[in-house]
Amino acid sequence: MSNIKPSLAKGTRDFSPQEMVKRNFIFDTIKDVFKKYGYAEIQTPSMENLSTLTGKYGDEGDKLIFKILNSGDYLAKANQTYLAEMNSSALISSISEKALRYDLTVPFARYVVMHQNDIALPFKRFQVQPVWRADRPQKGRYREFYQCDVDVVGSASLLNEAEFVLIYQEALTNLGMKDFTVKINNRKILSGIAEIIGKPELIIDMTVAIDKLDKIGLDGVIKELLDRGFTEADIDKLKPVILLEGNNETKLSQLKEVLAASETGLKGIEELEQVYSYVRNLLSGSQVKFPDLELDITLARGLNYYTGCIFEVKTNEAAMGSIGGGGRYDDLTGMFGLKGLTGVGISFGADRIYDVMDELKLFPESATAGTTVLISNFDAQAELYALPVLQQFREAGIAAELYPTSAKLKKQMSYADAKSIPYVILIGSDEMESGKLTLKNMQSGSQQQLNAEEITSILIQEINSAD
Repeated sequence: MSNIKPSLAKGTRDFSPQEMVKRNFIFDTIKDVFKKYGYAEIQTPSMENLSTLTGKYGDEGDKLIFKILNSGDYLAKANQTYLAEMNSSALISSISEKALRYDLTVPFARYVVMHQNDIALPFKRFQVQPVWRADRPQKGRYREFYQCDVDVVGSASLLNEAEFVLIYQEALTNLGMKDFTVKINNRKILSGIAEIIGKPELIIDMTVAIDKLDKIGLDGVIKELLDRGFTEADIDKLKPVILLEGNNETKLSQLKEVLAASETGLKGIEELEQVYSYVRNLLSGSQVKFPDLELDITLARGLNYYTGCIFEVKTNEAAMGSIGGGGRYDDLTGMFGLKGLTGVGISFGADRIYDVMDELKLFPESATAGTTVLISNFDAQAELYALPVLQQFREAGIAAELYPTSAKLKKQMSYADAKSIPYVILIGSDEMESGKLTLKNMQSGSQQQLNAEEITSILIQEINSAD
């Protein structure tokens, strides 16, 4: 058998111990904020029934779902007609019953329906797990990536939307980001625009097209709208709306005029005004910086299930796509037989946030710290002497290691360097006799003779100063 060169599937990554410490810093920081707002954690399986996921993300989203072939001889039950025609789209349902989850929202809706008798409404949950999309890998876009979702179902209150704005503000600020924008829109406004134009049946086509404004520009959006059935006259009405300028109040005022004949559109404006009012009142008298909250009428969030407010977060400190997004969905659980249950949720793009923080060097020292101290091991006697010292450090909350076998000092020092361990304790015959251990600072090279209690105190101070 020839040796196979190891490789990674495209769009996936390994994470080193140093990277995992940073990733967990992101997850823990975001989770702490979720808990402050009353959300509790759940988890769902990596795979769902294909029927659970299909039809929830629009035609483009459905194409990006990773299907899982049935176990055993999956071709035995394959539709022979479709197989002969090599019609993969039609064939898939007969050879695949399961798929990797595309996001965390649809599995959450399925969870709510299945556990509706066990949960109290409103049900507030957060979930931090990987999702998979058969997308073309590029910078900031992976086929396997983590989402940090927070959702509430069973509450129509727009206070939830306002709190999500503050959750973004607090979590991203706690991660060290200073310049980011929370963009907000309302799907009802987009529906109202489609009504005014006289093309309500093309609402999905319109939102998919204008959602791409950042990527393909106005000319690209116009071309796509024409391809999707809109006329030049329709586009003349759309242009001023797409290109709205001014602050949020100015934009809303202009929209009220444009959408005066649309009850749905005016309802969307009213909802946005209510969210702004809640945010202002929540922060009245607070020292928290008011969020950079921007009404962006081109924000459409192409997913079919959004029905109210929609969000997207962009950092202005690095070239990166959105680092978060979400919105209100009034009928998502209805797809699974539970009608009339409204919900709203947002997501943090943990992988993109990691890339931004890495680029901007935002990780604190404590988020990259591993082992604090390495105890040397020169012989069996020194090893025996070191064991209770090692345990003393660990009981004090200090990350400590004993080099596992006796070895030359150079080898042990190289190990400490490779792991960026800041302190090494040398225990030789003199140290064992006097009880004064040699503490070496690996960065400065300085050494001190101290007992174990004194060293414990110094190391704890070092850990606290890093925090």
